[in-house]
Amino acid sequence: MRGARRRIGMARVDEVAKGIYRISTLEAESEFQFNQFLIDDERPVLIHTGMFPMYESVRAAVAEVLDPARLAYVVCPHFEADECGGMGRFVEEAPAAVLACGEAGAMLNLTQWDYSGPVQGFRDGDVVDLGEHKLRFLETPHVHHWDSMMVFEETTGSLFPADLYAQPGDQPPVVRENLGREVCGFYQEIGIFAAEGPVRRVVNRIEGLNPSWVHPMHGGSLPGDVVPAYTRALREEEFAFDGRIFGRRIPG
Repeated sequence: MRGARRRIGMARVDEVAKGIYRISTLEAESEFQFNQFLIDDERPVLIHTGMFPMYESVRAAVAEVLDPARLAYVVCPHFEADECGGMGRFVEEAPAAVLACGEAGAMLNLTQWDYSGPVQGFRDGDVVDLGEHKLRFLETPHVHHWDSMMVFEETTGSLFPADLYAQPGDQPPVVRENLGREVCGFYQEIGIFAAEGPVRRVVNRIEGLNPSWVHPMHGGSLPGDVVPAYTRALREEEFAFDGRIFGRRIPG
């Protein structure tokens, strides 16, 4: 409802792969989930922070697994409130933490914002050793922002694709149902992807990675054997912007 205050529930924590925790919060009115992912290791990582008002709930969820002051990286795959709205508060509490983003994201946004903490921009193929886990950075521009990137955790074969492979609704921590067609219809309704070409190029690349897990920022995590059905839908269905933003037709 326009102008209404969003009702955000408490965060739920589930281990979805070895040492990887999904922190999920449901927005009640829309039944839409916002996920963050915590990697528990010698150098812990939080991927996505949630919006600014979610900070206390997300922080409490992180604290169920480890001391938030231990965070070494806060990964911001692109510049958007649900990706990095809590970045300043997380990094302020964790003295050694660095905001990690794509090189374009560092240049365009995170070093040009009202934020004075450490930022490190990564290029495609850069790897960070966390201890037992290793994060590889993938530049994925226009999926769905100019500065977009994804990260791939090599030990568990876990891909964190931000908004790609996201599903609407209140989903369980692990989704095995084929929602590919519904997902594409949802993308088109909300207008998240300007064009299909950049997305399909990235989908081809993801297929080559053959991930064991895909952990989107919205919805449930997808086991590797489920991912091909979603990939097929992204290749065959229309999902690019058709003049609608959140279901509202834009004039012209």
